[in-house]
Amino acid sequence: MKTPIQLSDHFTYNKLLRFTLPSITMMVFTSIYGVVDGFFVSNFAGKTAFAAINLIMPFVMILGGMGFMVGTGGTALVSLVLGTGDRKKANRYFSMMVYLTLIMGVALSVAGVLFIRPVSLFLGATTEMIDDCVLYGRIVIGFTFTFMLQNVFQSFLIAAEKPQLGLAATVSAGITNMALDAFFVGLFRWGVAGAALATGISQCVGGILPLIYFIRPNTSLLRLTKTKLEIRPMLHACANGSSELMSNISASIVSIIYNFQLLKYVGEDGVSAYGVLMYVQFIFIAIYIGYSIGSAPIISYHFGAGNYAELKNMLQKSILLTCSSGILLTFAAYLLAPVLSGIFVGYDAGLFELTCHAFRLFSFSFLLAGFNIFVSSLFTALNNGAISAAISFMRTLIFQTASVLILPFFFDVDGIWLAITVAEVCAFIFSAFFIWAKRERYHYI
Repeated sequence: MKTPIQLSDHFTYNKLLRFTLPSITMMVFTSIYGVVDGFFVSNFAGKTAFAAINLIMPFVMILGGMGFMVGTGGTALVSLVLGTGDRKKANRYFSMMVYLTLIMGVALSVAGVLFIRPVSLFLGATTEMIDDCVLYGRIVIGFTFTFMLQNVFQSFLIAAEKPQLGLAATVSAGITNMALDAFFVGLFRWGVAGAALATGISQCVGGILPLIYFIRPNTSLLRLTKTKLEIRPMLHACANGSSELMSNISASIVSIIYNFQLLKYVGEDGVSAYGVLMYVQFIFIAIYIGYSIGSAPIISYHFGAGNYAELKNMLQKSILLTCSSGILLTFAAYLLAPVLSGIFVGYDAGLFELTCHAFRLFSFSFLLAGFNIFVSSLFTALNNGAISAAISFMRTLIFQTASVLILPFFFDVDGIWLAITVAEVCAFIFSAFFIWAKRERYHYI
């Protein structure tokens, strides 16, 4: 039996991959079961319904992104406190973050359900799409508090040295979602309502099971306790995790801009094609996000303990892993474009051709995406939320928005598909600058 890996260990490549693998698998699996909704809706409800859920999805992700903010920022703070040896204080901060998530989740669920129709119209829903947008949105947003809990516990289970439990919860949620999609959408033909119910129920599994685990006595580093909500640590965690929220908000805003541009240049088929790209991107990018979530508590712990040699070790290994995997994923995406496009839109020859062409241009963005995602996560782990947020903001909002608005003037529709690659190149330069500029402060070089 292998010795359990602890945050305080020295991490070789083998140990680092073993520790982060559950997080990577967890995020990939989360992405896959999210993609299942699109697969069933596209193939059983049609491309208009598929376009409708893709149009409203950015709003859903903005609300759920609040959970990523609390989870990543809170985990960095709690891991840093664990590094100082104060476990009682770490449990108190952990409990605050969970209670804050519950309060915010319920409030956002109510607000989202109430305003989903005007939001759908603002996002450009056509007469044919509006009813599906509202129906899907109201059901999914009704489960926002469980979605946020799931996002929070994905990070905290790693800090608690129980990444396998996070993986188990995610796999359970994924199996639930895929099975219910098959019944609700494929068998019962409930359309977007069935897909939304399947997603919501699966999020209950992913969010409630870890909550029960932490409420009960357990063998992890963390446990929910009675505590007052303290403004300073909650604000610190939210500010530090704002980069993850910024990533979700920015990505959602950019998706809205993409949809506006595609409706202008291509029409409804363009929105459907972009939806396929986003579903597959979720899976590929999930590898990088999972690695970043899995490695962040290690970085926070050693930063709190003042172990700068291990910070240097983590940075070197992480850069090599993210850059080398980027090359592999780019080749995979380019070669598999026809297969992946056919899974979603193979029933429509014109839409398939459009999607396949877009996919091949889009695939080059994976070369540098992993490095940019990791660097943003690195500064969150070092409790420097300002730099982390700046990288996320520039990468996911400024660079992409500028690219998707300007490039079509020169390259027509191809400019829209190439926009994300141009944005990643700009973000790489921006991220590398901060890595070098802060080397003396954090001693990782």
